Amino acid sequence: MSAAPPYPQKRTCPYQPPAGYREIGEQGPVLKVTLFDGREAWMVTGYKESREILTHPNLSSLRTHPDFPIVAPRFRSQIARSLALIAMDPPVHDTYRRFLNPHFSLKQVRAMRPELEKLVSGYVDTIIDHGAPADLVPLLAVPLPSLVICRHLGVPYEDHDFFQDASGKVMLGTEEESATAAQELVDYIDALVTEQIKTPSDGLLGRLVRERVVPGDLGHDELVSIALVLLIAAHETTSSSLALGVITLLEHPEQLALLQQDPERLPGAVEELLRYIATTDLVATRIAKGDIEIAGHRIREGEGVLVSGTLANRDQGVHHDPDTFDILREDTHHVTFGFGIHQCLGQNLARLELEIAFKELFSRLPNLRLATPVDELPILGAGTVQRVLSLPVEW
Repeated sequence: MSAAPPYPQKRTCPYQPPAGYREIGEQGPVLKVTLFDGREAWMVTGYKESREILTHPNLSSLRTHPDFPIVAPRFRSQIARSLALIAMDPPVHDTYRRFLNPHFSLKQVRAMRPELEKLVSGYVDTIIDHGAPADLVPLLAVPLPSLVICRHLGVPYEDHDFFQDASGKVMLGTEEESATAAQELVDYIDALVTEQIKTPSDGLLGRLVRERVVPGDLGHDELVSIALVLLIAAHETTSSSLALGVITLLEHPEQLALLQQDPERLPGAVEELLRYIATTDLVATRIAKGDIEIAGHRIREGEGVLVSGTLANRDQGVHHDPDTFDILREDTHHVTFGFGIHQCLGQNLARLELEIAFKELFSRLPNLRLATPVDELPILGAGTVQRVLSLPVEW
């Protein structure tokens, strides 16, 4: 393999890294990779090094920097380069997080459990009524996180088909599709925020209007940008993780049996799934705003930095037998939700959705199995969110 191997690379298995990543990892924990446009960027693949660099003061998230590393053409749009929270540094980033953290706290999310359990039960009812074979992508993996974030934000769920399609194109479409879809989403949310300012609802958008927009802490456009990120992030990653998690459990029947024998193992199983499948291949795309010394390398000011969750989560120096899926594993720690100030805002909600969905699905359909061989499942994604387009099952 060349000194700067190509990145990203496509997966051939929904829950396993591309074959070439093994060689990339062996060159790590810090190395140069070649992006689609021929430019080189640093990639951090070690678990310890990932946590170290994600808290380094010389690492910046500002995507407006002319040398910021772009991993796919769709991320060149102006909207993608100016996303709230994701593409921000302190102090503005920290201010936004302070406004939002209480609404995604562990206490707040735990209070949502009864509602989520009722929702999931209803979706599994629909799957059973549909009969085998049933496609879990449109029947569970896509609608559940969409409905949850709609209710949490106060977004009309009747519009979910539109923003599901648009958010998918933003994350996985061509450059033109992504830019167009992002603008359509911005226009939609802009109109929604305008209505919320007139008549605030009980959802998060309405509360932010009352708590932050009315006193002047947040402007109209700032709230639009925040809502855009929350809507896309909460839907895309959780939806993909749910589908990939089901596939992984079905492809490891001995692990699924352990889970079904003792549902108390579910939280640990969710952590192991988050470590193992790494739905978001990259946990960070950054630019150095000053020199960084790490693992014997000097990353110079203005150089791009990528942090690979996929490889950090399978670091042999940290995880015993890292390529083995083991729900009883004690070393389940991972960087799937990032690390440091940009750690995923919605991680508590994502964990709860996955836990409830797996529990309901596998307890009520204990004989669930794939209706299509895993190597024939249509998958999409390289370098961003890994997605399975359909998931036919029978029981």
